[in-house]
Amino acid sequence: MATLIPAFNACVARMTSGEKRLAERLEKKLDDDYLLWYDVPVGPANAHPDFVVLHPRRGLLILEVKDWKPSTLVQVNKQTWTILANGTPKTVANPLEQARQYAHQVVDALKRDPPLTQPDGAHMGQLAFPWSYGVVLTNITRKQFEDAELQHAIEPQRVLCKDEMLETAEPEDLQSRLWDMFPYLMRGALSLPQIDRVRWILFPEVRVPTQSALFDDTDPEADLPSLMRVMDLQQEQLARSLGDGHRVIHGVAGSGKTMILGYRAEHLAKASTPSSKPILILCFNEPLGVKLASHMAAKGLGERVHVRHFHKWCHEQIRAFGQTLPAPGAHFFDDLVERVIRGVERHQIPGGQYQAVLIDEGHDFAPEWLKLVVQMVDPASNSLLVLYDDAQAIYKRSSLKFTLKSVGIKAVGRGYSTILKINYRNTRQILQVASLVAADLLAADETGEDEDKIPRLHPISCGRDGEPALIIRLPTLRDEAQAIADQFANAHKQGHAWGDMAVLCADWKTRNLCAQVLHQRGLPLENRVSPGDFDPSSDKIKVMTMHVSKGLEFPLVALPGVGHMPAPGEDEKEAARVFYVAATRATHKLVIGVGGEGAFGSRLGS
Repeated sequence: MATLIPAFNACVARMTSGEKRLAERLEKKLDDDYLLWYDVPVGPANAHPDFVVLHPRRGLLILEVKDWKPSTLVQVNKQTWTILANGTPKTVANPLEQARQYAHQVVDALKRDPPLTQPDGAHMGQLAFPWSYGVVLTNITRKQFEDAELQHAIEPQRVLCKDEMLETAEPEDLQSRLWDMFPYLMRGALSLPQIDRVRWILFPEVRVPTQSALFDDTDPEADLPSLMRVMDLQQEQLARSLGDGHRVIHGVAGSGKTMILGYRAEHLAKASTPSSKPILILCFNEPLGVKLASHMAAKGLGERVHVRHFHKWCHEQIRAFGQTLPAPGAHFFDDLVERVIRGVERHQIPGGQYQAVLIDEGHDFAPEWLKLVVQMVDPASNSLLVLYDDAQAIYKRSSLKFTLKSVGIKAVGRGYSTILKINYRNTRQILQVASLVAADLLAADETGEDEDKIPRLHPISCGRDGEPALIIRLPTLRDEAQAIADQFANAHKQGHAWGDMAVLCADWKTRNLCAQVLHQRGLPLENRVSPGDFDPSSDKIKVMTMHVSKGLEFPLVALPGVGHMPAPGEDEKEAARVFYVAATRATHKLVIGVGGEGAFGSRLGS
């Protein structure tokens, strides 16, 4: 069964009856290694072919679909066709010419990438794999095609007719018809990395956000990056298939949840009108909010997409609607949330303020917070997306103690709740080290009598290999900080940017000690002491606590003081969650200090 993107249920409402039948046939009768895209913008010109079909050995095929009947056709030639539209003659482009133009736009974009072209010989610079285009006439049989002498206007081998795509047709016959559309036998096959390059070039939306600044699609002279990172197919299908209503994504750390949230926010913003309500992205950690806001601003969506950490949003609600802020003190933030909740209950703060609400790291939210935020979604759009991973619930607010329904989230059933198990962020070695400490909390618990309950997921490594985690055991935390400074200085000499590095600490004392040592060594740093101290674009080492690092990622991460975890009197499982969050921030290299008498140091060895 082929993979259709978006999923059939997500796009069937906008399909014509003929497109629907073709999608069903292609999805069902083509093999597993076929990829199908329906009505997805393609390439720098945002071309909109009806279907793009990709196969590792067969190549690339562009299909244009027409539901015209024989009685619809008035006059045809190789350039234009005259059809009856609601009884009125209308001149349109020959559908084969339309498909040809789409195909050449696609091919011209792909030919700019040397790894996708012939390196030498008579066809040097041409695509190294087959490509073609064709037309599907969903209401015209082959006999009707021939009786109308349409072969004078459109090459018969480039057409799939109504009777050749019946439900009873053999898969081999349908596939044969498709690949007869190729004018001559072309050799070549696409490797998996090449397929990713094709997707990177044709579908800019699936590029990993960190590559968004590497290439300007509007510049025909720009060099393409040598490494092209894209969403995996499950992520892309999910991102393109998210429809209206409430949706929940349960995903392990590094599974691409935030990337999907960003895609969804961008899609909604671009589809909105000047009169549409704004879109709200909420998270708990302030640094994550800053990072997401900078990403939306870089896309030019800052006015349409409001990104806030939860308590800042609550503060703004109090001020915007004339409510009284609580007095400063130990319970300020709890009182702040309670006043917003009461304000909504009394209709002093209106609900339905946003076209859509997207919650990142939903496991950080207490049930009453979620219940509050659900009320902010405009009932007319009813668009809510919640991302969740119980293993990263480090604030002791929720963690499997409630059902989605109890807080107003209606996301039960197929298509409304999705599970992502594969970790793409971390190397296999980093994930293994994180699991040494956090094995118990990563034990999967996906079953249960109530599908509305939040599952606990065990992460599966994508298999990406890297360096083993560097375990350092030294007498003092200052010695660990000095060793980390040495590691970072050497990494910088090898070409790593300072902004790619982070020191994540279990407590503020260790954080300040590490910041002091890095400063004394003359290394540029940013010590996140309070809100506003984090700039994701600065080329400085980020020093922060493990708690506030959640949602972020860095190529090189150091964790000093792990040998002192858990701290005296601290719950070991909660400390393990914090360690797991911190360790999984590293995408390529992890340095861990294990000096001390804590249980985690002994688990990680010397």
